[in-house]
Amino acid sequence: MFFFGSHSWRGESRRRYRFKCVLTKKGLPQAGQGGIYIFVRRRWAFFLEVLYVGKAHDLRSRLLGHEKWGRAYWYYGATERYVLGPIRDEADRRRIEADLIRSLKPRMNDMEIPRAEAPSPKRNAAANHAFDMSALLGRRAQRAA
Repeated sequence: MFFFGSHSWRGESRRRYRFKCVLTKKGLPQAGQGGIYIFVRRRWAFFLEVLYVGKAHDLRSRLLGHEKWGRAYWYYGATERYVLGPIRDEADRRRIEADLIRSLKPRMNDMEIPRAEAPSPKRNAAANHAFDMSALLGRRAQRAA
């Protein structure tokens, strides 16, 4: 089907992930297959707004009893669920989920995924001395005893 086939989203790493639309129980993956899932709201026939991104060890059981689907459907107007799988490794699922959350910024995801950034470089003692105002004013800097 044209409308409810597959769709792809890009993560923050610019990598593209291709998801399959799941409308019924028959479309869900078999029990025991892990992966990533997305709740979306369809706008203007072609534009899909991502509402929630999640990962699961068992996609079938997770999507059949998901606690946020009711709220997504009734409050936010979610129309479809998309799945990416099977992904066997938990580390891969975690990495892909974080990549998509940072990029798509879905409104129903409660937490912000922290980004590992390099700490700002610390100034050395010579740089601290260069920016010491007491040296400019002609006073000696106080030393700690």
